[in-house]
Amino acid sequence: MESVSEPIAIDATNAIQQLITQVEKVIRGKRPQIEMVITTLLAGGHILMEDNPGTGKTILARTLAQSISGDAAGHSVVFKRIQFTPDLLPMDLIGTHIFDDRNKEFVFKKGPLFCNVLLADEINRASPKVQSALLEAMAEHQITVGDNTMLLEKMFFVIATQNPVEMEGTYPLPAAQLDRFFMKITFGYVDEETEMNIYREYLDIAQNLIDLQQVLTLADILSLQEQSSQVFIHEEIIKAVSTIVRSTRSHSDITLGASTRSGIAFLRCLRSYALVKGRSFVIEDDVKDLAKAVLDHRLIYRNKDGKLKALDSIILKEAERLARLKLYQ
Repeated sequence: MESVSEPIAIDATNAIQQLITQVEKVIRGKRPQIEMVITTLLAGGHILMEDNPGTGKTILARTLAQSISGDAAGHSVVFKRIQFTPDLLPMDLIGTHIFDDRNKEFVFKKGPLFCNVLLADEINRASPKVQSALLEAMAEHQITVGDNTMLLEKMFFVIATQNPVEMEGTYPLPAAQLDRFFMKITFGYVDEETEMNIYREYLDIAQNLIDLQQVLTLADILSLQEQSSQVFIHEEIIKAVSTIVRSTRSHSDITLGASTRSGIAFLRCLRSYALVKGRSFVIEDDVKDLAKAVLDHRLIYRNKDGKLKALDSIILKEAERLARLKLYQ
C-alpha cells in the first residue's frame, strides 16, 4: 500500500466534530475519552487505554478506523487487531521471510504492523520481548528486518489496551515501551443512565457499527495533524510544561521522572487538544486537563501514597501560577 498524497487544508472544527459524532453513534457516554484518543491521533502519537474487559476499548478503536476512508488513489484504511497472548512471537507482529517455491527464493511476508490503525489488544499479556517489538515502529514509523528497513504509513496510529496490572497473567510494560505512548487513559464504566440506554438500544448500537459512514479520509487526518502543529502556544505555557517535567525529576516521591521526550509529547498533545476543542491556541486549563494523561504512566513512584499525590501537587502548583498570569486577558 502506497502512502497518501500531501494533505489539503480542511475545516478542522467541522471535520473533528464529524468524527466525534460518528464515533459516538457506537461509543456512548465517553466524550472525554474519545477526545483524548483523537487528540493523540492528531498529535501523531499513540495511546494506551487501561481498564477492565468489557468497557468498550476495542470497539472504540474499530469505530475510529471505520470512520476514516482511503484516498483518491484508491488506497483504503488498513485496520489490524493483534490479540496479545503469552505465546506471541515478535515475528507475529513484524512479519517473516517465507520460501517462494516457484521462484526459489525467500520473500518477506509483512506482519500486521504494516497498517494505518493498529489495535494492540491486552498488550500486557504478551512477554516483554514481544512488547519491545513495537518500539521501533511506534517511535520511528519504520521496521528493520535484517539489513532492510521498511517505512510504515504516514498515518500509523497504535491504540493499545491493557488490563489492570493486578490481574492474573499480565506482564508490566517496560519503561521504554510506556514512554512511546503519548497518553495513557482509563476508559471506565459509564454512568447509570447511559448504561440503561445502552441496554435498551444495544441492537441499534451494533447495527450502527456495521452502518458507520466514513466521514474523513487519510488525507484529512494528515491535514489535521499539520494544522495542529500550527496551533499557537504561549511562551508561559511552554515554561509551565518544562517546569512540570523537570519537577518530576526532583520530587521526593518519584524515583524516575519524565524525560525530555515526554515534554515534547506534552506540547504536541496540547496543540492538538486545542484543535479538538475548536481553538487555534492553547489555554491554561489545557495543561491541567492533559498533564496526568501524558505524564503519569512515564513516572516511577516510591510508594502508593506518592503515586496518588506527587504529580497532582506538581500540576496544581503550576496551574495556579498560570491562572494568576491571565495570559489571554
